[in-house]
Amino acid sequence: MDWKLEEGTWKTESRVPLGPEGILEATCEDIISESFQLLQIDVECESRERGTLATDGASWCSELSRLAGQIGRLYGSNKKADKPFWIYLTGLTTDSPLYEECLRKNDGFSSYALEITEEDCFSLFPLATLVYLTPDSEHALEDVDLNKVYILGGLVDESIQKKVTFQKAQEHSVQTARLPIQEYMVRSPNGKNYHSEILAINQVFEVLSTYFETRNWPEALKKGVSSGKGYVLQNSVE
Repeated sequence: MDWKLEEGTWKTESRVPLGPEGILEATCEDIISESFQLLQIDVECESRERGTLATDGASWCSELSRLAGQIGRLYGSNKKADKPFWIYLTGLTTDSPLYEECLRKNDGFSSYALEITEEDCFSLFPLATLVYLTPDSEHALEDVDLNKVYILGGLVDESIQKKVTFQKAQEHSVQTARLPIQEYMVRSPNGKNYHSEILAINQVFEVLSTYFETRNWPEALKKGVSSGKGYVLQNSVE
C-alpha cells in the first residue's frame, strides 16, 4: 500500500489492505478512515530477545503466546476506537513462530485489517517521522502528532534485557519518547514495593488511543496503566 503525507495526516492510495501475500483480504471502510494516525509494532524485537531467553522451550512458547495475545487485544481495541490507528506489524514473516501463534491465538488473524511486512520498522517511513515509544527515553510524550509514525516494541519478555528498544532507536538516530507516567502519576504503596513503567503493547496502545480521542493524559493513563504496575494518578492521593 502506498502512503503519503498530505495536509498533516497520512493517507493511503488505496483503502483496501493487502495481506501477507499481497492479496486483497478485506475492505476497511468500517474500521479505518481515509486519514489516520500511523502505528508500527516492531515484532522484530522478539527475535532479538530469543537469544537471551532460557533454553526452556515451554517458557519460550509461553512468552510468544503472550505477545500474540497482546497483538490480538490491541487490534480489538483499535476496531472499537472512534479514531482508529492504521497498524503495521513490522519484521514479521509468515513462516515465523510468532505468526503461527497469532493465527492460533487470534480468530481471523489472517484477515485482520492491518499491514504485515518482513521489513523492519525503520524502512517503511522517513526516519525523521518516527517516534519509538520506550520507557527508557528521557523525553515524555507530550502529544500525538499526526505527522509522526509511532513505534511499539513487541518484546517477548521485557524483563530479560534492558533498553532493547531504546538502543534500537539510537542505532538508527530515531526520536524516542516515553508515556508521561512520571508527570501525571505517583507511586502507590503496595506490599511488594513494586513499581514499573513497562507496559504490554496493548496497554501502551490503550493509553495512546484514549489520549488521541480525549486529549486528556490523566484519563488516558488511568485507562492503560493497571493498578498492578504500582502507580496511581496524582489527584487520587491528594
